[in-house]
Amino acid sequence: MAETKKNLFAEFPPVSTQEWEAVIAKDLKGADYEKKLVWKTMEGFNVRPYYRAEDLQGIKHLGTMPGEYPFVRGTKSNNQWFVRQTIVVDCPKDANKQALEILMKGVDSLNFVIHGDNFSADDLNALLNGIDIKSIEVNFTGCGMVKVAELFVSKITNDKLNADDVVASFGIDPIILKMTLKGKDIDSCDGISVFEKVKSLVEMAGEFKRIKFVTINGDSFGNSGSTIVEELAFSLAAAHDYIVGMMAAGMCINDAARTIKFNLSVGPLYFMEIAKIRAAKMLWANIVKAYNPTSTCAQKMRIHATTSEWNTTIYDPYVNMLRVTTEAMSATIAGVDSLEVLPFDSTYETPTEFSKRVARNVQLLLKEETHIDQVVDPAGGSYFVESLTQSIADEAWKLFNTVEEKGGYTAAFKAGFVVEQIEASAAKKVKNIATRRETLLGTNEYPNFNEKVAANITKPEVKCCGCKKEASYAPLKKGRAAEAFEKLRLATERTGKETVAFMFTIGNLTFARARAQFSCNFFACAGFKTIDNNRFGSIEEGMAAAKAANADIIVLCSSDDDYSIYAPELKAAMAGKGLMVVAGEPACRKELEAAGITNFISVRSNVLETLEQYQIELGIK
Repeated sequence: MAETKKNLFAEFPPVSTQEWEAVIAKDLKGADYEKKLVWKTMEGFNVRPYYRAEDLQGIKHLGTMPGEYPFVRGTKSNNQWFVRQTIVVDCPKDANKQALEILMKGVDSLNFVIHGDNFSADDLNALLNGIDIKSIEVNFTGCGMVKVAELFVSKITNDKLNADDVVASFGIDPIILKMTLKGKDIDSCDGISVFEKVKSLVEMAGEFKRIKFVTINGDSFGNSGSTIVEELAFSLAAAHDYIVGMMAAGMCINDAARTIKFNLSVGPLYFMEIAKIRAAKMLWANIVKAYNPTSTCAQKMRIHATTSEWNTTIYDPYVNMLRVTTEAMSATIAGVDSLEVLPFDSTYETPTEFSKRVARNVQLLLKEETHIDQVVDPAGGSYFVESLTQSIADEAWKLFNTVEEKGGYTAAFKAGFVVEQIEASAAKKVKNIATRRETLLGTNEYPNFNEKVAANITKPEVKCCGCKKEASYAPLKKGRAAEAFEKLRLATERTGKETVAFMFTIGNLTFARARAQFSCNFFACAGFKTIDNNRFGSIEEGMAAAKAANADIIVLCSSDDDYSIYAPELKAAMAGKGLMVVAGEPACRKELEAAGITNFISVRSNVLETLEQYQIELGIK
């Protein structure tokens, strides 16, 4: 019997947008649609609660195939990516041993961090001894990258390797690493421009076209608290400065564009990060196309992604495993060329073998269990993702043009524009976390009450090398969203004594219990020991228990109606000893404040500022 094909959706009548909106309006029961359902992003556009085919009208990149301009759907016909792990090279032989070990554990991309300017040909030979360069990707970051690149090209040339078999990159990026992060002019240490240096390296490499000498460290923006649009626009602007500089030095657009690689961070906004990477490919293709390259390869963006440092925490660090997993999914679904998942403990210590293994296995699971690597552009065609891609591209393009109007990235940075924009975005993010508009699990919400971490913070400071000249410009400062809360909690921990927040539950049981749970979570964010209680029958009974617990803070937890009675009685019973706090925003607040009761906490509180003030009053800060 011949198989009959049937369109299952034909059985369902079409539903118009107007019908959808009518049902939503009914369910909202008069609530404000914009406030309840529309997400107002920091990226400059709003996200609707749902998307339909009609929302894709006007998006020009739709209908293209992977590997076709403008490369939104990818620069290749597959979704394979390199699994990268970083090795710090203190001793080339030891680093080589580590490399050989992890190459047997699923890694096929090595990033060697070089310290110092004395790296030699013998060091390079020792570092790469026994490593089959033809089978993996090799990357070098750190100090003296021009010299390391020259040594590497000489080695592969002398070894007579096939040009198509060598995939490598070098972290040459003084515009971001030196100027942006250190505030120094890029030519402050020698008279040869970076553009001329790169030109000589490209000429030296000859047919080795898969070597990328310039790496745009766009992840520095994301790890300083930038928005997605800012990270993308500033990364593209910095790359464009290199294009302009290298072409002025005599390079053609094909060679100039092809030698650039992008490092981007991947943060917690799952679908937005997918869209960012897809938008990045399109915008880079358009920028390069404007210079009329003779090869489409020059328009293909090569992207390495690293999971976010900004999003990691010291407290409750195992949550970092969850964070990097979703971030890795965003990167691989979007089609990056290589990815490094940061070990969950990398924020506060030299990663252990266990944490490095878990980080590697995140990527291996994505390949072996989800098979994302076998599907090109998995997000392609999604109404939501395609709309996000176009929205991010539009906003990033506006910001890119603003930078170009200021004379390009270098001029805009020197004028303070880049730092000003990112610091403002970072401040908004930190405030959102301080007020719990955004949740950082284990830090500003649901902390591990009994956790102590001060003794675990053993990560050494990053070694600084290169030019010692003083900064000429205000540099961009990397950071993490959790730092302010961690500083708060570490201050409590390092006093060496317990600061006790006692839940004085009384009156209405439902309100007393709910507010006690809220308050325990609130005060634990500062590392205070919280003591919860079911309910006391009287002020006297509760005060006796509070004194027995040596309470530093007594938190009155009851109903709004009960506060007018119990709050004055508790204040009198405390007789000025300890800190009294009322949980909630009762209608009688003004009357209570007139009676000298001034401390209140609620969902509207700035948690960070409130806890900092309490620490000051308790003599902790």
